[in-house]
Amino acid sequence: MTGEQKGARRGFLRRRSLPSVALAGTTVLLLAGVVLPAPYVVESAGPTFNTVGSHDDKQLVKITGAPTFPSDGRLDLTTVYVTGGPSGRLNSINALLGWMDPSDAVIPEDTLYPPDTTGQQVDESNAAAMVTSQEDSVAAALNHLGKPFTTTLTVHAVIPGGAAGGVLRAGDRILSVNGTQVTSLELLREQLDAAGERGADVVVRRDGRTVTEHVKLTRDEDSQRWQLGVYLVPKYEFPVDVDFQLDQVGGPSAGMMFALGIIEELTPGSMAGDEHIAGTGTISADGKVGPIGGIRQKLQGAAESGATYFLAPSDNCGEVAGHVPDGLTVIEVKTLGDAVEGVEKAASGSVVELPSCGTR
Repeated sequence: MTGEQKGARRGFLRRRSLPSVALAGTTVLLLAGVVLPAPYVVESAGPTFNTVGSHDDKQLVKITGAPTFPSDGRLDLTTVYVTGGPSGRLNSINALLGWMDPSDAVIPEDTLYPPDTTGQQVDESNAAAMVTSQEDSVAAALNHLGKPFTTTLTVHAVIPGGAAGGVLRAGDRILSVNGTQVTSLELLREQLDAAGERGADVVVRRDGRTVTEHVKLTRDEDSQRWQLGVYLVPKYEFPVDVDFQLDQVGGPSAGMMFALGIIEELTPGSMAGDEHIAGTGTISADGKVGPIGGIRQKLQGAAESGATYFLAPSDNCGEVAGHVPDGLTVIEVKTLGDAVEGVEKAASGSVVELPSCGTR
């Protein structure tokens, strides 16, 4: 065998081995991609649920204690699927697939979850946020309709270094401020603003006793409103019973759409007409609509479900512009009143005059 033949033979062997080495390397990378966790989560469009319709053969928002009226339209809350996170770490392959899908969002895990958060803690937090949003949605809807109800405010925690430090305690139930009975959060704010620098005599129920404490108030630099320096938990007593039939969905972002569904059911006629309207946004008892996460995926989910209008929180508008699916008209809202107007204008086909996150 000549030297040239030997060299050719070695070359042939090397060429035969290259595909095998490449295949082995690819297999190792694929296995690593499946096994090794990626520090990201993927957000994708989730299902929508009609707040004036049924889910699993049950009325999604069932109201008793007052006359209710059917709707010919749809008022859909929107959701987002989250893959990864403490409940089940994302692998690298799924992260890569998320990056390749323009309708998905791949987000660093630590921007959504604090370090060492467990899956159970995430589930419990989402469930608690959903319950709070449902209660606030009822309060907001009844406020909008002018139907009175009672609010009890309890101190959840005292802000360290705040006005009430060493004066009020966690568990205190606020009864009155400067002689005025406190029946709502807004009434409390009004009494604190009226008290101002003079401070407030706060009557609380504590350990079965009625106690009066004087609190020197502080003024918030941004809102210029006077504050107690506590975190409050409201408890409502409503004139109607509202039962929400929606499992496996958590978080606060359905609040605005729940409130719209309640208003629709308690109001004669069909506020939405026969239109298919979707939306998202947190809600406060006084009707303020707040921003949410995953707005682009919710827009996509709304379009896929057949919605033609979408109610978007004003604070999310920066994420909306340039990402609206074809056939979907966005209406910008800051309050529940804006959302009601948006639904009514959509029903009459006259939304052009409404703010739209700069999409028109």
